Amino acid sequence: MEQRPSRVLIAHNAYQRRGGEDSVVEAEIALLRSHGHEVRLYQRHNDEIVAEGRLRTAGSAFWSRRTMREMQAMGREFEPAVIHVHNTFPLLSPSVYWLASRIGVPVVQTVHNFRLVCPQAMLLRDGHVCEDCLGRVPWRAVLHRCYRGSFPESAAAAGVLAAHRVLGTYQHKVTRYIALSEFSRAKLIEGGLPERRISVKPNFVDLPRPAAGERNGALYVGRLSPEKGLDVLGEALRAVPGVRLRAIGSGDAGAALRAVPNAELCGWQPQRAVYAEMRSASYLILPSICYESFPVVLVEAFACGLPVIASRLGAMRELVEEGRTGMLFEPGSPSDLAHKISWAEQHPGLLRRMGQAAREAYEARYAPETNYEQLMSVYEAAIAESRECASAS
Repeated sequence: MEQRPSRVLIAHNAYQRRGGEDSVVEAEIALLRSHGHEVRLYQRHNDEIVAEGRLRTAGSAFWSRRTMREMQAMGREFEPAVIHVHNTFPLLSPSVYWLASRIGVPVVQTVHNFRLVCPQAMLLRDGHVCEDCLGRVPWRAVLHRCYRGSFPESAAAAGVLAAHRVLGTYQHKVTRYIALSEFSRAKLIEGGLPERRISVKPNFVDLPRPAAGERNGALYVGRLSPEKGLDVLGEALRAVPGVRLRAIGSGDAGAALRAVPNAELCGWQPQRAVYAEMRSASYLILPSICYESFPVVLVEAFACGLPVIASRLGAMRELVEEGRTGMLFEPGSPSDLAHKISWAEQHPGLLRRMGQAAREAYEARYAPETNYEQLMSVYEAAIAESRECASAS
């Protein structure tokens, strides 16, 4: 067995609105430290965009001299065995990969979304799955203003992707990629990333087995944004007026549920309150209309013994076992979702069994110790490959 890295440098560009990626970064740092690894975090935050201005940020998205300078200083002082990158856009930039190559440290990139193959990052346009740029020059993303509905910002995002493809950054400067599901891995390969360098390691959470108790009602947890399928959820709820849904999250698309009498918007909640809701609800609904790489909320639900009703789309089709850990419905179909909700309400006993199976799936696939061994396997492969390259040069 290869020697496991004693020091790991984590690099992450945090979002203005905290999301699943930020939670994963914190969880992995805690996991590594609990096993005796020294961990340093290099992090920049998107709040900086307000101070820097969007024009300057666009330049930094291609190549950040500040990131290079600060990470090089940290690397010299800390001497990591591996650099693990999560999000680089827009403030870290792909320059972080070149810096790792310059100082001779293998770099592992967790691919949380589809930004390395799609400038908009979700493979979504006008409320529908779009793969027009997959494996191609991403000029269509500029034409359709896919990123934030802005021509210049779409041009910047597409330009970063196209330029670093030409430079060979994604092919040669990343030692190993982590895809969160087999579905995501397949899409990344289709988009041009090197197949032999992509491993699959899902997200994880660390939660105790839930106590037995009464469960009632439906639950939604996540951003209140259009790609999450809230319009679909709202229409489905109107068709089953006797069902009560509690929605936890914040965002600009809350109106889709606010106008529905049997939906209660609870706003943002701290994590412990979210888990309490998961332990008392009957089922979680994931109505996304976009490909989900690996929604953290799904594994949180499984850990809480909560079955999931999800769109038959992307990784959700892979992660939810139909009739065992939850149910799948046709993406974008309020009537099919309403049908699945009605079935769930009429079969509480079977739903409880699904919840038990969901917890079993969590313990088998998504618990911390399993995840730690998978992560070490990726690190060891990256270090071995880096040594081979150094010996050959």
